[in-house]
Amino acid sequence: MRGTSRDGIGWVKAHGGAGATSLAEALGGVDVGARWPEPARGEPRRIVLVGRTSARGLRAVSRALGALEDGKAPRRLELLAVVLVADAPGRLPLGLLRRIRVVRSVAPVRRVPWIPAWRVGGQPTYLPRQLSALADLVGADGERTAS
Repeated sequence: MRGTSRDGIGWVKAHGGAGATSLAEALGGVDVGARWPEPARGEPRRIVLVGRTSARGLRAVSRALGALEDGKAPRRLELLAVVLVADAPGRLPLGLLRRIRVVRSVAPVRRVPWIPAWRVGGQPTYLPRQLSALADLVGADGERTAS
């Protein structure tokens, strides 16, 4: 876990199956799991919180943001964004869009569309524009494609 542009990002999952591993594989950085990284131990200080757009995922994101706000995370963590990964193809119901607005009121939010290749354990052949913009945010090269 070095401090380079890619390895300097910690992907924190708000819940199991959030997509942090897929994002770390696609954009670089360190998947730290469902815990806050410890910068004092050389782990990334700059973090991205990841959750799905399901009701369960958005509740988990809200709990994690609450813990971060309440000081239940190591000091000096820098939250770059909350990344919400689509839990299914298609449009979100209005109730979930409302929840996203609430999350957006306390943290920058980036949304990642449904990526069929991730469902079967692969990588997309090209990065959707939302992932390219996220790559810019986290300092990834944005040129990764499927092998």
